[in-house]
Amino acid sequence: MSQQTWDAVDAYFSETLVGHDPVLEAARAAADAAGLPRIAVAPNQGKLLHLLALTQGARRILEVGTLGGYSAIWLARALPADGELITLEIDPTHAGVARGNLARAGLDKVAEVRLGRAADSLAALAEEGAEPFDLVFIDADKPSNPEYFAWALKLTKPGSLIIVDNVVRGGAVADADSTEPATVGTRRLHELIAAEPRVSGTSVQTVGSKGYDGFTLVRVQR
Repeated sequence: MSQQTWDAVDAYFSETLVGHDPVLEAARAAADAAGLPRIAVAPNQGKLLHLLALTQGARRILEVGTLGGYSAIWLARALPADGELITLEIDPTHAGVARGNLARAGLDKVAEVRLGRAADSLAALAEEGAEPFDLVFIDADKPSNPEYFAWALKLTKPGSLIIVDNVVRGGAVADADSTEPATVGTRRLHELIAAEPRVSGTSVQTVGSKGYDGFTLVRVQR
């Protein structure tokens, strides 16, 4: 199978099951205009996040890695009227684009973009005594995945979901001898999940417009 085939299948599913959405398309256009990297989740992946949040009945969502706010829009749309999404971004330009996109989507009252190092923002949330999050989506710098997972455990409760994106690393995640930082961080993440008795998780490989990749889904058990 080729990338061309994967692109065509993703386009079919997105057109058939996701459809055109002016708000989300405008968010992508704003990110492109600002020169942001084209690494946001695909439309069908965004809808998967949305459906998981709805299925979870999430009232509080935490996102680590905002970029232009595309996935944040998908997640925030799943919230009830009294819900809240907090999304963390280190880059001021990215944060500005995301805030604009969330405002145009009418979600700026339920979605907050916090600027700064994610590790610092996560520590601040813990210090604030933040109410536990029902769903955490981790999609930031991969070498820090173990640290983000550890914080996510502290900021969730039994029944919460933790989703980590981009875990396959083009297949390199299976290479125990890799010294590439993103791969090392991702392997360490899975070792932590496997050793953590409070959670149950699995990982799924995917192909599509984003190439060969995958995600990890973790449920906090206790």
